[in-house]
Amino acid sequence: MAVAALALALMAGPAAAVNPDEQLADPALEARAHKLSKELRCVVCQNQSIDDSDAALARDLRIILRERIAAGASDEEAVDFLVQRYGSFVQLKPPLRADTLALWFGPLGVLLLGGLGAYAYMRSRAPQKVGALTAEDEAEAARLLNSDKAG
Repeated sequence: MAVAALALALMAGPAAAVNPDEQLADPALEARAHKLSKELRCVVCQNQSIDDSDAALARDLRIILRERIAAGASDEEAVDFLVQRYGSFVQLKPPLRADTLALWFGPLGVLLLGGLGAYAYMRSRAPQKVGALTAEDEAEAARLLNSDKAG
């Protein structure tokens, strides 16, 4: 019972994806790397930063990032190196540029297209205007109403 409770408690907490063997010896450099890895997307998980992801590729990206920082690269140079290899998608908040417009406005475009499609569908299903009843239709309606009252 205690083992099950411990296992449940461990699963409930956030995953500590950065392994001790990945960390830099210099605390200042490690702090920079940690800050940057929270801003980079795991291209496998897509909704997690490489700092939070347990994926093998995220581990590789964390190591590459730390190698670049240890080699003396600035924060911008280290991130640019990964962007050159994986594209702007690797950034959790990509800059607004011509090549990232789809990342920024694609979801809005899909939402608008879906709304327009729903509107067109609802318009096609709207009741059509019916012309005036003919004398025969009025007579039939009257007959049905009278037969309903009689029965």
